[in-house]
Formats: sequence, C-alpha cells, structure tokens
Amino acid sequence: MRMIKEQPLGTIGAIITLILLVTGIFARWIAPFGMSDPHPLYALQGPSFKFWLGTDNIGRDLLSRLIYGARISMIVGLTASLLSVVISVILGILSAYIGGAFDLIVQRFVDAVLSVPSLLLLMVVISLIGTGMWQVIFCLGISNGIGGSRMIRSLVIGIKSNLYVQAAVAIGAPTRKIMLHHILPNIMAPIIIIFSMTVPSVILAEAGLSFLGFGIPPPAPSWGGMLSGSARKYMFKDPWMALWPGLALAIVVYGVNMFGDALRDLLDPRLRGGAGRYGGIIRKRRISKVITQENSNQSMAVNREKEE
Repeated sequence: MRMIKEQPLGTIGAIITLILLVTGIFARWIAPFGMSDPHPLYALQGPSFKFWLGTDNIGRDLLSRLIYGARISMIVGLTASLLSVVISVILGILSAYIGGAFDLIVQRFVDAVLSVPSLLLLMVVISLIGTGMWQVIFCLGISNGIGGSRMIRSLVIGIKSNLYVQAAVAIGAPTRKIMLHHILPNIMAPIIIIFSMTVPSVILAEAGLSFLGFGIPPPAPSWGGMLSGSARKYMFKDPWMALWPGLALAIVVYGVNMFGDALRDLLDPRLRGGAGRYGGIIRKRRISKVITQENSNQSMAVNREKEE
C-alpha cells in the first residue's frame, strides 16, 4: 500500500515484474505454439490473427518465442542474482569482520576482478567452460557477487563498531553467532535492495552474451539470441524479428529497475521522507500549506488586536 501511494513508477515496475514471473512460470500454457514449432508456409509473415506478432524466417511464432524467452530471463535473472547475493554476503561479512591481512588479500582480489571489463571477462570464461544456461548463470553470479561484496563490506564495517556487537564480543559470543544473529539481520534490507537491482543487470548481461554468441545457444529463445543471427539478416525485410525482442527486453529491464528503486526508497530508513521521493514531495507541500495557513491566521489575529 505504501508503494501504491508513494511510488507510482515503482508500482508500474512491480506490475511488469509480476507479469514477467507469471509469464515465465506458465509459459507452457500461455504460448499459443511451441517455442520451436516451424510453419514454413508462414515464414517472415507480419502480425496477423493467427500469429499476433508475426513469424521469423522459418515460420516460428514470435509471440510464443517471446513468452518462452521470458522464462529464460526469469530463471537466469533470479538464479544468478541469488548466487551473486550469497557470494557478496559471504565475502563482504568475512572480509569486514575478520579484517587484517585477510581483508587486504580479499580486497586486492576484488580490485583485480573489477579492473577487467566484465563483458570481456565473461566472454573468456564462457569460451573456456562452454555455452549454456547454467554456465551463464555460474559466470554472471560469481562476477556480480565478487563486485557486490564491496558494498556489503562497507555496511558491515559500519555495523561492527556498534555497541551491541562490541558487547557480544565482550561476553565471548562465538564469531558465527555474531555474524548470523547481530550483523546479518541488520543488513537484510540492503541485501534485498541489492538483489532487486542485480536482476535487471543480469538480464541485460545474459542478453548481451547471447547476442554475441556466448550465451544460451539456439534453439532456446533467449531475447538476446533472438536479436542476433537471422534477425540481423532479415531485419530490413521483416523488422518484427528484431523489434519485439528488443522492446520486451527494454520494458522488462525498465520495470525491474523501477521496482528495485522503489524498494530501496521504501526499505532504506535514510531515504524515508526524503525530498527525492514522490510521497515526500506531497507531504512537504501539505506542510507548507498548513504553515502558510497558520501564518495568515496569526497575521489576521494581530490585525484585529491592533484595530481593537
């Protein structure tokens, strides 16, 4: 309810995210055709009553392939983001809490990974281990997790100096218990925000890798793969082959980004009531109206006293 009242764009993003999840889960029942069912007599056909979004060069229904592509984007986005968050939390908490030489070694390793362009690193690793959905999930999860550990580390460093953590150390609480019961619960809101903001970047990275031929191989209908290959060859003859996958990718990434940004505003107490939030602007306007009304009432009362 707070999101609906205070974050209209976040609400739209949540609806888009929900549609993506429902489409991915029930793709088998929603799609009118199979993801690779060819109809040679209807090749390169535009939108029609039978094929709502048209067909590709071998007569496959573009709507069905987009729906099955939503399942791939959902699986890759959620799984790789979950793996990324787990790696970030483990590395960040251990590095910040243990400190010393361990922290120095881990952070220099993180610097080395961040110094290499992520796309180039992913292409090299995938070319070594082979293409496929789980290979892409593995590479995207680890690369994003190593980079995201820097943010978790900064959060834990701020929490580690609090009195309740120092009190737990003073009474001899085990390190594992301090991490699980005192540090981890206090960074759950930022972890949820990091997860929601990682999903769209993972979806885009997977689409980029599939477009370059290093992602999920055909005939799997990845949105990035649908933009490559035959789509580039026939895009001037049948522009629908490139239009619909690109439009779906843009809408989904925009929606998930807006949803993640709204979650950040709602869950981060430092941003609660800030000037940048939609609800904060409305509240400030209402407060300013009340203050103006009170000032006018006071001035009218003073004028009456002077007249009397």
